[in-house]
Amino acid sequence: MTGGARLIVYHKQATSARLRFLRFAEHTVCGFGPLPSLAVVVDVAELSRFDPAVVPHPAPLLGRMARELALSAGSIALDPKFVARVDVPGGPITVYAAAFTSIDPPLAAAQAQGGAFIDLTQARDLPPPELELLRRIYSHVLGG
Repeated sequence: MTGGARLIVYHKQATSARLRFLRFAEHTVCGFGPLPSLAVVVDVAELSRFDPAVVPHPAPLLGRMARELALSAGSIALDPKFVARVDVPGGPITVYAAAFTSIDPPLAAAQAQGGAFIDLTQARDLPPPELELLRRIYSHVLGG
């Protein structure tokens, strides 16, 4: 794990704007581990109160994600306008969003790792903090 950071990766279809999220084998959309059980997504108005002393840079997360999915460098790009904080007992966790840069989502790469791409409607069984993060990313990406 890189610091207290997580990475949520999505794919937006260029022609239809269909937005899908990578769900990992551990039944989480948070790259490199689910959020702790007491996690609460920080309200946007309160973000500054939860700024950690050190914020992990997302580049190692992008590289690790590409390696684990056996994708080439540059296959995943950081969404520079999205960042969220999750309050947990050990201190805040920073959550970044990133997009697959390919025309189609790398379905085979996800399946090889036990994952899958899901629509927002297929995420109902995720924990409430993850659902809130997906809702925020969906609104951010599709301009809601």
